[in-house]
Amino acid sequence: MKYVTPSKKLRIDVWSDIACPWCYVGKRRLEAAIAKFPHAASVEVVWRAFELDPSAPRERDTTMSYAARLGKKYGTSEPEAKRMIDRMTETARADGLDFRFDHIKSGNTFDAHRVLHLAAKRGKQDAVKERFLRAYMTEGEPIGDPETLVRLAAEAGLDGEQVRAALATDAYADEVREDENEARELGISGVPFFVVGGVYAVSGAQPTEVLLRALNQAWADLDDRPPTAADALEGAACGPEGC
Repeated sequence: MKYVTPSKKLRIDVWSDIACPWCYVGKRRLEAAIAKFPHAASVEVVWRAFELDPSAPRERDTTMSYAARLGKKYGTSEPEAKRMIDRMTETARADGLDFRFDHIKSGNTFDAHRVLHLAAKRGKQDAVKERFLRAYMTEGEPIGDPETLVRLAAEAGLDGEQVRAALATDAYADEVREDENEARELGISGVPFFVVGGVYAVSGAQPTEVLLRALNQAWADLDDRPPTAADALEGAACGPEGC
């Protein structure tokens, strides 16, 4: 894929996953940056697929708490994992988000990404992305369950029957794989990962001011140079090994 930004149009590609707290924080900070950007009306945000755990089942065993699972993953105690969760919760609260890790029902996000590609075709991708993130991070919805995805997508403005029909086939699977292949080509190992104007790469949930600076720089210096992960400003992110 060659990145070309039309005149007076600034495209922002964001690789992220639903099961990623930093991705939700990054979304809020990007929105805050766009709100301060003088050319906000010319910005187009495209949400790209990235699976933190492609091997995850539709829904994980809920008998183990999120803190216990996190502690096991990082090889640390459950109390320390709980402190990690508390720090993440406080960070999210500062960005206006209410994270409820005690309610999370984690699972495979491949189908959610397929629905997001359908939503992009219908001009409702951002609304569906927001609904999925809130459902997962705050409301304890099982994001790997197809019927849950149908309901949530309908709440965000999509036709529920169209979503159900898409999920009953392999619709948009190739588009999700293309996103993931491109992420590998760019060397993306953690999300969120922002590519602004096809030029500036920003890795992680950077502060709003950093994202705004990238928007201003990209607007002033649009070109078609493909970015690489080496170009990226580094920030807090989630990767396959955790957040």
